Amino acid sequence: MSGRLLLRLAPLLLVPVSFGLSRSGASPVWTFVAAAAGIVPLANWIRRGTEQMSSIAGPAIGGLLNVTLGNAAELILALFVLAAGHASVVKATITGSIVGNSLLGLGLAIVVGGAGREKQTFQRERAGLLASLLILSVVALLVPALFDYTERSLRLAPDADTLDERLSMGVAVVLILAYGANLLYTLVTHRDVFAGGEAESKAEGDPGDRWSLGRVIAALVAATAAVALEAELVSGALEATARSVGLTTFFLGLIVLPLAGNAAEYVAAVYFARKDRMDLVMTIAVGSSIQVALLTAPVLVLVSWAMGTPMNLVFANPLELVAIAAVAFTVNAIAQDGETNWFEGVLLLAVYLVLGIAFFFVR
Repeated sequence: MSGRLLLRLAPLLLVPVSFGLSRSGASPVWTFVAAAAGIVPLANWIRRGTEQMSSIAGPAIGGLLNVTLGNAAELILALFVLAAGHASVVKATITGSIVGNSLLGLGLAIVVGGAGREKQTFQRERAGLLASLLILSVVALLVPALFDYTERSLRLAPDADTLDERLSMGVAVVLILAYGANLLYTLVTHRDVFAGGEAESKAEGDPGDRWSLGRVIAALVAATAAVALEAELVSGALEATARSVGLTTFFLGLIVLPLAGNAAEYVAAVYFARKDRMDLVMTIAVGSSIQVALLTAPVLVLVSWAMGTPMNLVFANPLELVAIAAVAFTVNAIAQDGETNWFEGVLLLAVYLVLGIAFFFVR
């Protein structure tokens, strides 16, 4: 076994460690930390397996696979937290993922990639599309909140909860259809316009590191099953951990859980930024935020009904909506000129830290 493979497999030891801690009666804090950290390498293995499947199945099917499995770890984690009755934490996780990917992930990538360079460039068409989709996300999440305020506070409607759920179902369907149209636009009708990032992705691949179909399927199944185990441990230790460390479940859901679910994407974005592949960086960082807002969140709404724990898209804390709007505003500002420098990355990180401090004091 090569040293490189050992380095990739070593972090997976967190999976049996977290399971052992949960069974040994250890503090829930240690179980939470080990399980959340264990999701990070598992998410990376899902990402690598998806990339390998894309090289086998072709770009069109590969694009669909990336959409389906790109946030698999995060979706599984959210489902377990939702099943445990923490709908507000799931909503916070949605906000945290959107904010973290586009501010923290992109900010780190731009700082690292821009170090020693005057500027880096990317495809304005793709970045502009992503910025437009972020604006759609803001509208889609703002409308249910305003509707809830109108019905509950102004009209004093007795069936406000039912109306919120029906509106959320309708919005969820529209968002999924819009995301499907985005796939049709970028992968089929205007594929030539957005082919640059795909070509770069292939150029970065190691021809000697190709997996067989059997290995890809085995890796995806095993990693997904392990993520489900870790997600169950995280959801079970969530409240006890929050009490022990003096944090709210809202803060853990908004900051800590998204970091665990998206750490692999942050690393990938930083890696490609250092290679001066900024088209890929924008797709990884901002594209992940788009996927969470237009696909993961709506899917959670629909699946929650099947689970018997309905979740709506009403974000009761206005600060969450402000954070998502800030993401759309900053990404749109960066996407306009098609270039970045390290200082713009610092500004993104500053916005993330300001929002994080505000969320820390939310009670």
